[in-house]
Amino acid sequence: MNQTLETGTTTVGITLKDAVIMATERRVTMENFIMHKNGKKLFQIDTYTGMTIAGLVGDAQVLVRYMKAELELYRLQRRVNMPVEAVATLLSNMLNQVKYMPYMVQLLVGGIDTAPHVFSIDAAGGSVEDIYASTGSGSPFVYGVLESQYSEKMTVDEGVDLVIKAISAAKQRDSASGGMIDVAVITKKDGYVQLPTEQIESRIRKLGLIL
Repeated sequence: MNQTLETGTTTVGITLKDAVIMATERRVTMENFIMHKNGKKLFQIDTYTGMTIAGLVGDAQVLVRYMKAELELYRLQRRVNMPVEAVATLLSNMLNQVKYMPYMVQLLVGGIDTAPHVFSIDAAGGSVEDIYASTGSGSPFVYGVLESQYSEKMTVDEGVDLVIKAISAAKQRDSASGGMIDVAVITKKDGYVQLPTEQIESRIRKLGLIL
């Protein structure tokens, strides 16, 4: 089980003063075989909430659909968005209920309500909030970059560059991570906004990184 969970992905989420930034790469692998070069691993699940996936693609995609439906229903019934901590708790409970036949996933939930939040959620339903988190086989390389360069006082622009550098570091050393990088910025003002691929490519070149 652990081997499956550690294969094939790099994702990251960081909190700033007034924002959350989430990013993933796009390579989808099955053991040593590259199944797909442009897989989607970063999703908007509510107005101010995003989710990244790692692990078995089918399991993860089902959970994304479940969460989108549950959060839309909550918003329609109560006319407010579900708080991010409650979103993480709901997903955690879903996973814990099937822990003896678990979804083979590692997930990040990030968003903003009264404050920015990032939660890491494991296959058994464990939920941990932190100022930044990473999942997948490339996560050790991401943490190496974040530990040395992250600051809660960073601007959004600096934060976007940081997650790009972190994912790029993983792509250089983790064979199961590769392809283009997807980045989303979540703020109270604009909600969830995924940055255009052209902007990411421009930033990669400006930072002197390999596409």
